[in-house]
Amino acid sequence: MTTQATTAVSKFSSMRWVRWANLAFMLYLLLVAVSMVSSGFKWSVGEQAKTLFEFASHPVAGLMIGLIATALIQSSSTVTSIIVGLVAGGLPVETAIPMVMGANIGTTLTNTLVSLGHARCKDEFRRAFASATVHDFFNLLAVAIFLPLEMMFGLLGKLSSWLVSPFLSAGDMSMKGMDFMKPLTQPAVNLVKGPLEAFGNMGGVALIFIGIALIFVAITIMGKLMRNLMVGRARDILKSAIGRGPLHGIASGTAVTILVQSSSTTTSLMVPLVGTGVLKVRDVYPFTLGANIGTCITALLAATAVSGDNAVFALQIALVHLCFNVLATVLIYGVPFLREIPLKCAFYLSDLATKNKAAVAGYLGLVFLAIPGSILAFTA
Repeated sequence: MTTQATTAVSKFSSMRWVRWANLAFMLYLLLVAVSMVSSGFKWSVGEQAKTLFEFASHPVAGLMIGLIATALIQSSSTVTSIIVGLVAGGLPVETAIPMVMGANIGTTLTNTLVSLGHARCKDEFRRAFASATVHDFFNLLAVAIFLPLEMMFGLLGKLSSWLVSPFLSAGDMSMKGMDFMKPLTQPAVNLVKGPLEAFGNMGGVALIFIGIALIFVAITIMGKLMRNLMVGRARDILKSAIGRGPLHGIASGTAVTILVQSSSTTTSLMVPLVGTGVLKVRDVYPFTLGANIGTCITALLAATAVSGDNAVFALQIALVHLCFNVLATVLIYGVPFLREIPLKCAFYLSDLATKNKAAVAGYLGLVFLAIPGSILAFTA
């Protein structure tokens, strides 16, 4: 028995090492994929970047693009990583900022869908749906506050520009001294890029799509590996987080989301616990806000893959995502009147949905399909 136990422990230990090695490879793949998107964008568009993104030049249109893209892909980490790559390729930061805000709204669809699993029991569904939609309403309120501020004063643009200023070389907008990732990622990019050069500018488009596909694969597998490796630690943090005050809840939500690499996973994990009555909506509210902050780590990692003159802008848009979520948490949760708005909206909608399930379809269709689609059609 002792020999069998030793063999089992040894096998488990070796499996963990294999998973850590796979995780490191997936992180490298993510960095390569972001470089591919950046290179492909520069290659296929070049000086016509501004023309290509005229449809997103209006902030509200950019917001809707980010929302729809994230709702379809079901991963704000993927969308923000793609945005980092596009900014590195020449997409203006001002155009990308509303897209990042839209990604924050789009990612809330996942836990709302998870709450539908409790639809058979009215009491469970009321609690679960409220727990899910408090995340929705918080992010909607955050955009309602910060998008106008960005449009009028350039708040997030200026703050993120100030944060990246230490990385700037004297007198120019480059980070040539920080090109430490290029020697690691460029050989892999060139390997894929070589055969595509025969297709001219269309090769650049193909490189973008390959990069996007690899970003999706890398982040999906990273999430699964992190959940396998960190499930025990994440669960321990989760258990100790609830009921120890809002600051601890926010910090724990951030930590768990960094561990599992997915805010959708973190917030969806809360829904059944609230639905079954183990936790209350108010208990998980701060934890949800921490998940918003924790998900920013992926875009920051992606920004390290970028080199060249636009590297500083790639880092800037990643910092915009972080600043937006931190400022929204401080302002909305810090002001008692604002703090209650997402809760009241979530409780009202959950009561409505309990009485009539059509309200759920109406809400999802309106927020994630009808309004974004109409705005995009109008601006086009």
